[in-house]
Amino acid sequence: MNPKVDFYFRKAQKWQEEIEQLRMIVLDCGLAEELKWGVPCYTFQGANVVLVHGFKEYCALLFVKGALLYDTNGILIQQTENVQAARQIRFTGLQEIIEMESIIKTYIYEAIEVEKAGLEVPLKTTEEFAIPEEFQHTLETNPELNAAFEALTPGRQRAYLLFFSQPKQSKTRQSRIEKYTPHILRGEGLNDKYMAMK
Repeated sequence: MNPKVDFYFRKAQKWQEEIEQLRMIVLDCGLAEELKWGVPCYTFQGANVVLVHGFKEYCALLFVKGALLYDTNGILIQQTENVQAARQIRFTGLQEIIEMESIIKTYIYEAIEVEKAGLEVPLKTTEEFAIPEEFQHTLETNPELNAAFEALTPGRQRAYLLFFSQPKQSKTRQSRIEKYTPHILRGEGLNDKYMAMK
């Protein structure tokens, strides 16, 4: 147990017993406990393996490279279609966790083996992300914007493509594109301003 992580379990107003139980199970598998992104993160030789976190409707174990696990019990959940590597096992009660302990440990041990083998999740390239019709048209009619977008890092490009694609209405997609065009022209990523404020 890492004393720096204790506060997370003490401050939990919901799922406190559940996340304490998950902590015991994960530590029993020999992983090191750290605090990353404000939540308990369990590592193997410095590599992130699994996180414990609570949400409104459930608490969960999040396997950083869950997409590589076999999931023989069909319990891993992809949070959204855009999450490429991570997968969750969700829980809504302490008894559920207690009954699933051996299964949970099997998944944790498999995740450790993934790290030992040095496996990586093959991530989609920027070219594999759909470009919304409105943004494609804007790029074709604005060479300066096209050049600025091409100059962005692949991660920043993907973030913009996902953000511009989300709205169902064309009008909303167009509005987002117009709002963030100046950011792209300045070479900024979608979240750069937010990160600078943190």
